[in-house]
Amino acid sequence: MAVQLIHSLQTDYLRRLTDDTGIFQHTKFGIPDRTKGYTTDDNARALIAAILLHKSKQDIVSLDLIHTYLSFVHHSQNADGSFRNFMDYNRIFNEERGSDDCQGRTLWALGFALSEASVPDNLQNTCRYMINQALPHIQALNSPRAMAYAIVGLCYMLETPDSLNYSFPYVYEEKSSEATNFLPRAALMNLVDELASRLHRQYSIVKGVNWHWFEDSITYGNAMLPWALFKAASLTGRTDFKETAKESFDFLVSKTFSTEGYFKPIGSNGWLLRNGEAALFDEQPIEACETLLACRDAYEVMGDPKYLYLANLCYDWYLGRNSLHVSLIDLQSGGCYDGIHSTGLNLNQGSESIISYSITQLVMNNE
Repeated sequence: MAVQLIHSLQTDYLRRLTDDTGIFQHTKFGIPDRTKGYTTDDNARALIAAILLHKSKQDIVSLDLIHTYLSFVHHSQNADGSFRNFMDYNRIFNEERGSDDCQGRTLWALGFALSEASVPDNLQNTCRYMINQALPHIQALNSPRAMAYAIVGLCYMLETPDSLNYSFPYVYEEKSSEATNFLPRAALMNLVDELASRLHRQYSIVKGVNWHWFEDSITYGNAMLPWALFKAASLTGRTDFKETAKESFDFLVSKTFSTEGYFKPIGSNGWLLRNGEAALFDEQPIEACETLLACRDAYEVMGDPKYLYLANLCYDWYLGRNSLHVSLIDLQSGGCYDGIHSTGLNLNQGSESIISYSITQLVMNNE
């Protein structure tokens, strides 16, 4: 009964955090904090959640959410194809271009949209157009996480038959050079190989004795790095990507799952430096979500059921199987608390948290 209640309320909570512009970035407890405005990061991730909701429910509410979030992402794209990130409540972007991570996260969401058949054709065409415009910036990414987000999005596209083609045949009738050069599959495959090779190369340079990681610290969005290489390995067949993905992910698992049997992400209040001790708090909901997604692809690539067990632990982290034995889900609002402090829950219920929980729950219960 409680699971059903949470499932029905989470859609309501997403809607309450969303106006006709997009999803708000932060809250004061359970109320949207309009002074903090919106971000493309959150609206891109919310797009993924809304697509999963629509796949599950096939209702007009979730479809409306898809329209809203995709419209925000489209509005954030500059004429040169890059994406802006921070927007204030007056619908004015506060920067000319978002971070590399923003470029990568946006491509992840757009690529995921193309992998889901229930997304209407005209919306998928919008995604294709935006991806095509963004490709020069994706190739220029340097941030490891940004590259990882982009790899995941590109792999979702390339794994899905016909995802690169416009849904209406007449688009290609004239066989123009523009149509011929639109999202060429061979070039996208090369881009995945290039970005994954950069991650693999960085890992080879940085790793050492008792340190199997891409950087000299483990900070945020950690599972994205091995997850991207798992997906690249599956797409390209390269065994070196597969080996690096497994070695690095198993190392991350050794640092983020307790011997008592629960997920314990690296704390954001200090992170984990090479040869140091992991910060115990604050624990962030997004880490449980992204680790779960990486676990599921690790299982697909490696065939080891331990990864499915770990995915279940990531889901259970939200529901109380965690370091403080407290549920992060507010049954009254349907929201997800913003994390675990040493003294208890962070009682704000922002967009990143509910998006992370929604993706986690929908992936675990409907796929």
